[in-house]
Amino acid sequence: MVFIPKSKVSRKLRIAEDYNVKYQSLEARVRIYHDPNEYVPRYEITFPKIEEATRAVLDCIREKIITEITFKTEDILNPEETEGIQKNFTAKAKELITKELPHISKEKIEILIGILAQEALGLGPIEFMLKDQGLEEIVINSSKEPIWVYHRRYGWLKTNIVINDEAKIYNYAAQIGRRVGTQITNLNPLMDAYLSTGDRANATLFPISSNGNTLTIRKFARRPWTITDFIEMNTISPEAAAFLWLAVQYEMNVVCTGGTASGKTTFLNVLSMFIPPTQRIISIEDTREIQLPPFLHWVPLTTRPPNIEGRGEVTMLQLMINALRMRPDRILVGEIRRSKEAEVLFEAINTGHSVYSTLHANTSEETFKRLVNPPINIPVSLLSSLQLIAVMHRDRRKGIRRVLQITELIPSGGLEEIKIELNDIFKWIPSKDKIIEWGKPQRVWNEIKLFSGMDDKEMLKNLDEKKKILLWLVKNKIKDINKVGKIISDYYKDPEKVLTMASKS
Repeated sequence: MVFIPKSKVSRKLRIAEDYNVKYQSLEARVRIYHDPNEYVPRYEITFPKIEEATRAVLDCIREKIITEITFKTEDILNPEETEGIQKNFTAKAKELITKELPHISKEKIEILIGILAQEALGLGPIEFMLKDQGLEEIVINSSKEPIWVYHRRYGWLKTNIVINDEAKIYNYAAQIGRRVGTQITNLNPLMDAYLSTGDRANATLFPISSNGNTLTIRKFARRPWTITDFIEMNTISPEAAAFLWLAVQYEMNVVCTGGTASGKTTFLNVLSMFIPPTQRIISIEDTREIQLPPFLHWVPLTTRPPNIEGRGEVTMLQLMINALRMRPDRILVGEIRRSKEAEVLFEAINTGHSVYSTLHANTSEETFKRLVNPPINIPVSLLSSLQLIAVMHRDRRKGIRRVLQITELIPSGGLEEIKIELNDIFKWIPSKDKIIEWGKPQRVWNEIKLFSGMDDKEMLKNLDEKKKILLWLVKNKIKDINKVGKIISDYYKDPEKVLTMASKS
């Protein structure tokens, strides 16, 4: 059962935001406000209520629909079949509601259909929160306290919704698990899964979580971030973006690093859009986060946990070894965690594949130390094949994300002892909130010249062209992943045409 207290927002309270969110035919009102009696801001959500008599009729209708509509387990796992199930459910609900409640308006029928669909096929009031573009995280800690949410602008907020039944929390978790073919039980009380939307879900059961059952949903951005967003928000400078574009175009290997929630996977996704459309891309992740334009030659692969019997696991290492047999030009790896995975990754680089990945480290120096020391422990001779480290930073006090460093790795020494020098090319200066050119690229510059046949003058001209196109994207607010990807692809096919277009406006 879900308990939703009535609105208690006083006019005296400072309301930060007031807006509506929709789930199918249902609309809810969201108000974010600061209560002087609370330590954290509040997230209040209100939506249509129904009378007890109508509720009883709806419960009977739901039972009839569930009895009459049958579907197989594989239908739940198939997103296309799921859409069909929803259509059948909606049609049957409309038929039965019209029959049982013949005197209500069409508008109210649509609302009742939405309530039925939300409760039978969805996650109840959580569905409204999943539709709220301002939220990053939705957290149920137990039936004893309200749901918490993490807002992009306001941080952690306490909601007015309480799931006051542990069984209901378990049912939500089990429902998510069924959608992806996994289970959560007393024998297997931990679950990590993701919804068809890409949202990631984690659940734990009592007594593993001693206060009660938990459910944590990390929302996946509905509109993927693009390089336009990064430049517009000052996350990266146009000069640094143009340099990375050039590096990705000419197959320099890049590791994107940063702390927790710094945006390293998002940055990897942004850089991936610079890959030419003529090349085959294989991405390998634990959870699908990378999104690329559909016209790219891209095959996404994801790992799979073992089933309840401990069988059927597909590891990242297995996928990486398999990916090398799929004739990839570029390989994207969600995160480097273990020694074996890192070895395969760097061996792939040495066999002619361009590789892009993420790693949890706060600076370029820390990245280097993590890679060459246990548990990853990559030999320096293998690491020398990596050209660039791009570091993301999250300033929690100011609520901003910035590219902290773009660093190249310069190997030196003989065959017996290879040393690596770190050369910072771009750096973020916090006091000025500005990303500046810190040093001159050496290795990357020379390797691109060798790869492309350009001289210094042509290289500078190329960088200037890319900067001009990026600024044109920002000026015209072109942020859609498909549109940005198309312009980059058009530039590879006919650079003069794109440059002419960028010069005119």
